[in-house]
Amino acid sequence: MRLTKKRKAVAGKVDAEKLYSLNEATKLVKEVNTAKFNASVDLHIKLGVDPKKADQAVRGTTALPHGTGKSKKVLVLCTPDKEEEAKKSGADHVGLDEFVTKIEKEGWMDFDVVIATPNVMAKLGKIARILGPRNLMPNPKSGTVTLEVGKAVEEVKKGKIAFKVDKFGIVHTSVGRVGFTADQLNENAVALLQTLSKLKPATAKGVYFQSISMASTMSPGINVDYKSVSGI
Repeated sequence: MRLTKKRKAVAGKVDAEKLYSLNEATKLVKEVNTAKFNASVDLHIKLGVDPKKADQAVRGTTALPHGTGKSKKVLVLCTPDKEEEAKKSGADHVGLDEFVTKIEKEGWMDFDVVIATPNVMAKLGKIARILGPRNLMPNPKSGTVTLEVGKAVEEVKKGKIAFKVDKFGIVHTSVGRVGFTADQLNENAVALLQTLSKLKPATAKGVYFQSISMASTMSPGINVDYKSVSGI
């Protein structure tokens, strides 16, 4: 792939062999961004786990202090008695059968998060094969299967994110936008990494945080020294 002059210039600012402190990385990722839009800033975290083992398939949620910088569309699947609560809390779509049918028959996917009440989960079986691979299937561990739909919607809207280790043992997730200040990116990243630290499986051996890379949508990756992050 040919690099533009701008990409070549910023690539020279990042030392691929260096481990940067998180403070350095959150400042540098803003400097080397070449996108003309408010690009996402992502963390790619390689964990010392074996995802094939059920007790090492790390997944969870965390509330980013400054949100993700993106307004998430929330679909709430529930019975009529919970619909008003969901709507008042800011859910974008609320209902049940009509949305299940739209997803199953039409491939409708105009949402970022799905929240469901426990009593409707049986009806979601027919769309599990659609939602599952996209990490959108409601799950009690991520707080998206709950009777407290109002609270769940509010948390998502305020910046709660769900993450899950992939088959290679890597967690990929956004911690903000390049328009954020370096301090905001830093605080969001710390919140995520501290949560991951608390989720370390008892059976995981060796170094848990094997590598951490920070990058915007169109920037080189910046290697982060996990030892520079407090609380992990």
